[in-house]
Amino acid sequence: MTEINRTQAPPFNQVSSIAFLEPVKTQLDNGVPVYYISGGSEEILKISFIFKAGKWYQPSPLIAASANKLMQEGSKNFTSAEIAEGIDQYGAFLDAEFAYDNANVTVYTLSKHLPHVLPFVKEVIAFPAFSEHEFEVYKQNAYEKFKINLEKVSFVAHTAFMEMLLGKNNPYGKKTEAHHFEQLSLEAIKKFHQQHYNFAHVTIIASGKITDHDIKVLNQQMGRKDLLTPFTPEINHPSITEESSSEKTKHIAKDGAMQSAIRIGRVMPNKNHPDYFGLQILTTILGGYFGSRLMKNIREDKGYTYGINAGIMSMQQAAFFYINTEVGVDVTDNALAEIYKEIELLQTVLVSDDELALVKNYILGQVLRSCDGPFNMASLFENVHFFGFNFEYYNNYIEKVKNIDAEELKKLAENYLKKEGLIEVVVGK
Repeated sequence: MTEINRTQAPPFNQVSSIAFLEPVKTQLDNGVPVYYISGGSEEILKISFIFKAGKWYQPSPLIAASANKLMQEGSKNFTSAEIAEGIDQYGAFLDAEFAYDNANVTVYTLSKHLPHVLPFVKEVIAFPAFSEHEFEVYKQNAYEKFKINLEKVSFVAHTAFMEMLLGKNNPYGKKTEAHHFEQLSLEAIKKFHQQHYNFAHVTIIASGKITDHDIKVLNQQMGRKDLLTPFTPEINHPSITEESSSEKTKHIAKDGAMQSAIRIGRVMPNKNHPDYFGLQILTTILGGYFGSRLMKNIREDKGYTYGINAGIMSMQQAAFFYINTEVGVDVTDNALAEIYKEIELLQTVLVSDDELALVKNYILGQVLRSCDGPFNMASLFENVHFFGFNFEYYNNYIEKVKNIDAEELKKLAENYLKKEGLIEVVVGK
């Protein structure tokens, strides 16, 4: 038996590639595509029904959020309480959410309970009641929450930033205002649901210990042709280039504010662009992890904030770089100066070998951690599938992380982070 020398650290090996559990593609009897990733030792399933029903597709603010929420408030055959109890009794969990592009209805359940749980999921998706009473309650509650949010500098800064960044008529950036609640109608929500939560345009991604029996059950419940409504809505939105604001700075005073919310950023290439990987690495150095330059300067050295971060948000129709923080109103100008100083340093001074090695190892570790288990792998697959990629995307990212050098990062900073190209929003001071 070989004795282990515990005074000596184990050898360090960098991630070279990841052996992903490749998704298997099949389809239900009605043609609905299903991608499933089978793995794990426990008979637990995660099944996501993904629709093109995010912000990009809504004709006006509040529609996408309202449809996604009200779907869960009862169906034609069950009350919301009956749906909740019907799912809970089997230890399952149902979640619905929407984002910029897509909306998801996701169920977590034991395999043996799938035949009992799926009928409730089908009711939520295909046959929501959309009762007038639930709509009025929801609208009132949403409006009260909106009024509270208007008092928060972070909320005001985010909405102003998105509107300046992407344009006041762009669905990604269009600001919600009080009159939108007055104009919100149940008929508009029903129409949006009919068009966008449509099994003719759904993608199903399943993960866990998937068996042929699970796919058969899924087909029995969701493979009916009468669930399909052959309708493709027309989406005619203004282009971001034409609609984005020429305004570069906006400072909104907020009486009594203790903090200023700062948002800085610009439109960036999305995942389909060859510079995207490099920009992700660059923004990680700037503000993408706890040891980033902005955290060390603005939080640890100056003590201006509890947290500051930078990153890139990629949607299907756009992407943007952002810096987010809240600082004391008395140090707002100082914080802005330090943020721009850190950006300028990326453009003028090469990243050191030690810092670059640290960030590379951090990113590779994050990628490795994010694919732990079939559920996480399914989420990774979903994140790139709708951009036309597969798991090779992540191995290409790993290769880029390993090979990028300080010169390339400097050039990216010079090309994409010029101060005159950045939008700045400050709310508070």
